[in-house]
Amino acid sequence: MSLKDSKEKSTSVFTITDFHSRTNLTEKAKLSDEYDPFAHRDQESGTSTSGALAHLLKSSLGTGILAMPMAFLNAGLVFGLIGTLIVGFLCTYCVHILVKTSQEMCRELRVPALGFAETAEKVFEHGPISLRKYSKFTRQFVDGSLMATYYAAACVYIVFIATSFRDVINCDLDLNWHVRIYIALTLIPCLFIGQIRELKWLVPFSAMANVFIIVTFAITLYYMFNEPLVFEDKPYVAKASQIPLFFATVIFAMEGIGVVMPVENSMKKPQHFLGCPGVLNTAMLTVVGLYAIIGFFGYIRFGSEVRGSITLNLPYGAPLADAAKLLMALAILFTYGLQFYIPNDILWSKIKHKFDPKNHNISQILLRTGIILISGGVAAAIPNLEPFISLVGAVFFSLLGKLSQLVGHLRLAQRNTSIYQSNINTRDKHVGGAPQ
Repeated sequence: MSLKDSKEKSTSVFTITDFHSRTNLTEKAKLSDEYDPFAHRDQESGTSTSGALAHLLKSSLGTGILAMPMAFLNAGLVFGLIGTLIVGFLCTYCVHILVKTSQEMCRELRVPALGFAETAEKVFEHGPISLRKYSKFTRQFVDGSLMATYYAAACVYIVFIATSFRDVINCDLDLNWHVRIYIALTLIPCLFIGQIRELKWLVPFSAMANVFIIVTFAITLYYMFNEPLVFEDKPYVAKASQIPLFFATVIFAMEGIGVVMPVENSMKKPQHFLGCPGVLNTAMLTVVGLYAIIGFFGYIRFGSEVRGSITLNLPYGAPLADAAKLLMALAILFTYGLQFYIPNDILWSKIKHKFDPKNHNISQILLRTGIILISGGVAAAIPNLEPFISLVGAVFFSLLGKLSQLVGHLRLAQRNTSIYQSNINTRDKHVGGAPQ
């Protein structure tokens, strides 16, 4: 049984569509304070705090971090370092706004959990009157953007895995197979991993992937520093025409906003997600630090020769370098299920009513299989990482990040307006009741 199906048996995020009240929600503050959404979530089969941290780390430590040296190539040493820190702060801020807003709306709507799209919909629905008509559109926009984002990211993952295996196997076995052959072979394990429907069953994969990534980073750092670093020919600030590519790559690398709400909603103790240190802050501090180190020193080491993934710059045929490439490919393969979980969960919730409940299981299997095969076809058609990464980051992740800010600011405006109106009503009551 999937996580989503289990939630449907009780009051859950997916059973609030009949809530149409236009009452000012903040007038129910006392009632809302008595409702604890965390207490109404699945405490038995939920994800542990450490499991949530593993998922969040893995959602951001994918192919993107290996593209950071290429990002620094398009930014320059100083601008790249400062820009990485700024983007990291903004990504963390956007996620914090989204989660905080979602938790507040859960208390006021008296539901256990809300996803990204549902949070956006309810904020618009109970926000300024002029924006309420856009609530349904906002939900559809978020769902569509999330599906496009993560299906595109899945294509990037397939290309990366296939390219890594091609570089090692072709060199060691003296073959000349095209990358498209390796893409077809990569689809075989993806077809099995893509069938996993519960986040808790993906935790072991995320944990193993994180271990593989740490080993890969250690090997990559060894090759970075095994020769003297040359700073002289590296610009501090790149040409202005290259800067947009830097931001697109960094945003793609860091922005795991689509994974955030499913992870937070599935936690046994969601109160541990925010705060200090909290799951979010711990994960993002680790991510930003690793991104800055890999990007800065990777660019210094390989310069203008840096490729879409720094592991592809490692020596051909060297056992240690080959191990790094294969381990990173396996790490990304183990992460495929997590990236695939988000869009499939959204898509299935929209179309499952069209299928007989008795056929839900086989329908999901066929749906997931078809989507994986289609993503493999797209990957085979565009087996080049650099433009793919820039496109996904520039279009989809940046839109979702901005939307989370808009949702938070609308929520703040709604709260401030309610407080102001409450003060006006209180003043009028006192003035009207004063002795003449």
